[in-house]
Amino acid sequence: MGKKLVAEFIGTFALVFLAVGAAVTGIAAARDITATADFPVPASGTLGVAIAFGFVLVFLVYAIGGISGCHVNPAVTIAMMVTKKIEISLGLAYMAVQILGAILGAAVLKLMVTSFDVVDTTGALGTNGYGTTINMAGAFVVEVLLTALFVYVILMVTDKWAVESMAGVAIGVTLVVVHLVGIPLTGTSVNPARSIGPALFEGGAALSQLWLFIVAPLVGGLIAAAVWAASRSTHADSPEAPLADVPAEKV
Repeated sequence: MGKKLVAEFIGTFALVFLAVGAAVTGIAAARDITATADFPVPASGTLGVAIAFGFVLVFLVYAIGGISGCHVNPAVTIAMMVTKKIEISLGLAYMAVQILGAILGAAVLKLMVTSFDVVDTTGALGTNGYGTTINMAGAFVVEVLLTALFVYVILMVTDKWAVESMAGVAIGVTLVVVHLVGIPLTGTSVNPARSIGPALFEGGAALSQLWLFIVAPLVGGLIAAAVWAASRSTHADSPEAPLADVPAEKV
């Protein structure tokens, strides 16, 4: 159990530090003294940040997936608990270390922008929020739907009949698409831990709106679990299923 918790802690730290860090350090044009009209400092933009989230999750799936399952997200963990893929006691422990890992990741980002002369191009440590491009109700609906779709893909590609070798790619690509939709609206949470860490250090509006980015992803995770239970294929689990219909790795 200890190794699993360490893996979840490190994984969530990496997700926040690297992926949220990609937004903090470059989602907008960097305001840097080295930038000029002829030699501007490049910005990663929405696409770059979305790719960063997806790529980080891909390498984490292959790095720690065999140890902990690579949840790194309380919304994923709650879905795994509800679908009985993980025991409740272990799931709650996962959630605790995920939040701690996210807090540490955000702490390092805060240190960078306050002590290392790094310009925070998000202006808010990569926190999530609503009110500028979407209202509260819209933000809640968006976060629920994006999380539900994301977690549903995870549940499906990690099921018994799925091709395990491709799970990391499918999960990572899904997270990229989710962020392409969500970044302009809420900054994209779909992960309570990812939202908690930066909000604790940013404070202000980010902290007052944090409840939405905790509740909505958890609701989305529960919806994903319900849809998975209703739609998953049971054909490969049937003793009458022909071997041709079962992925080679399962034979």
